Amino acid sequence: MPSDPSNSDTPRTISDLDSTVETQRQRLNTVTQETRFVLIQNILSHPKQLPSLKELNYVNPSKSQSTIREHLEILIEEGIVEERVLPDDRRQRDLPWRFYGLTEEGRALLSEAGLLRAEATLQDMYTRLDTTPEIDKYAQAVRPGHATE
Repeated sequence: MPSDPSNSDTPRTISDLDSTVETQRQRLNTVTQETRFVLIQNILSHPKQLPSLKELNYVNPSKSQSTIREHLEILIEEGIVEERVLPDDRRQRDLPWRFYGLTEEGRALLSEAGLLRAEATLQDMYTRLDTTPEIDKYAQAVRPGHATE
């Protein structure tokens, strides 16, 4: 099917194409940086694909919470990950209300780069993870946009 010349996403010049390629290259470099790639794998492996910061901290014991937060912010700035917040009236005491998940754009980027092939394996590995009762409770917490919300 021929491309639609009115489509604003279609590069119109070599310069536009170069800019698009450079943007994609930069975004791939962002997601393949070791810590950020691990965080993306953690998000993909989570049963609801929306872990809280505490859950991410638990599965990354060698990283400080501030390091995890810093790398999440970079992924958010690049449009790969989004922060999803539970509305005030849905929050429960001692349970998380802020979560991190892939954006549609982030998922598309990972898919195009062939980085989603291990998604089912990652989810299977998560089910085998030894967790504390607190982390189990966090994993069962209501997430934004889920039917149990």
